[in-house]
Amino acid sequence: MKSFVRLTHLTRLTALAGLLCLTGSFGQVAAHAASKDNSGTIVIVFKDGHRRSFSLSDIARVEFAGGTSSDSADSYRVPSRGRFIGKWECGDGSGNNFYITLNEDGTAHRSIGDVNGRWDYVDGEAHVNWDDGSHDAIRKSGPQYFKFAYGAGKSFTDDPDNVAHARNTAAGSV
Repeated sequence: MKSFVRLTHLTRLTALAGLLCLTGSFGQVAAHAASKDNSGTIVIVFKDGHRRSFSLSDIARVEFAGGTSSDSADSYRVPSRGRFIGKWECGDGSGNNFYITLNEDGTAHRSIGDVNGRWDYVDGEAHVNWDDGSHDAIRKSGPQYFKFAYGAGKSFTDDPDNVAHARNTAAGSV
């Protein structure tokens, strides 16, 4: 008889645990369904799994800092610093091509005139200051890159002397 009573208590506890699990599951389903009704909000899911919701009426714009991006990502994203490292084939503004090499350590080399310089990553662009006083910027416009040339005495905010195509020749550049 004692074993029958224990078995009955065990059965009741098992049934109660199952009922509690079902109740918890239904609560999660209801909460998830309620969260789908929150139109006009954006939910950010962080790498550690926690979520944060924001009302779209409170957001002026969404900006993505220069992080790594994949080839399949939106082609209009701001490129990361690593995307500029490598050997770039650039137009000279007169129909000819030359090369600009941007190294990881910030050094640069231009094949026209065999000129060295330094480059910095500024607001999603590569800004190169050459030892001869001229400047070049490599900028992304839509899915393409362009080289903007500035003569000595000009700044990167002045009108460029010429604008031409630019293409990183490194296969699978970051």
